[in-house]
Amino acid sequence: MTDVRFSPLRAAHDFYPTPPEGTRALLIVEKFTGSIWEPACGNGAISKVLIANRYHVISTDPVDRGYGVGGVNFLHERVTRAANIVTNPPYGSGLADAFVRHALRLVEPTGGSVAMLLNLASLAHPIRHAQWIGHPPAAIYVLDQLTCWPHGVEGNFAAGHRYCWAVWKHGHRGRPTLWWLRLTEAMS
Repeated sequence: MTDVRFSPLRAAHDFYPTPPEGTRALLIVEKFTGSIWEPACGNGAISKVLIANRYHVISTDPVDRGYGVGGVNFLHERVTRAANIVTNPPYGSGLADAFVRHALRLVEPTGGSVAMLLNLASLAHPIRHAQWIGHPPAAIYVLDQLTCWPHGVEGNFAAGHRYCWAVWKHGHRGRPTLWWLRLTEAMS
């Protein structure tokens, strides 16, 4: 994998915090049974919303940003820290694909769910076709106007990105459901 930590076109360590309404929109349509691991917690943006909604959350990140436990490389973990995994994974150099595959392996023994905030364009990429067909999510929720602003990157390239939550549920077979989420309904 290429090292994208210091690319002038990407935020250092792919740090793109998720606005709270993005996570709140997910929680309008999905409920999780048991604890949740947020393995790319950054500054706690997703974790704080989950905690505010009464979930027990374990927050880790490869970089110590003053929230959760820093220095934890999710892709090197061999045992899950919670029943479910919910995160906005880093995207650079195929990391989002690796996060999805690894999260699905880790929650298999727990029967938990995996929810990943992904760039909508990732759904239509030819290198992911076999992965998505072989292990489709149970649901895909398209977000109407979410922008994850990067820290330390000039310009507004992130403003053009569109996002979706892809949710895998234990035992799901067949095609995913698709639905649209309006962020104004999740603002508070």
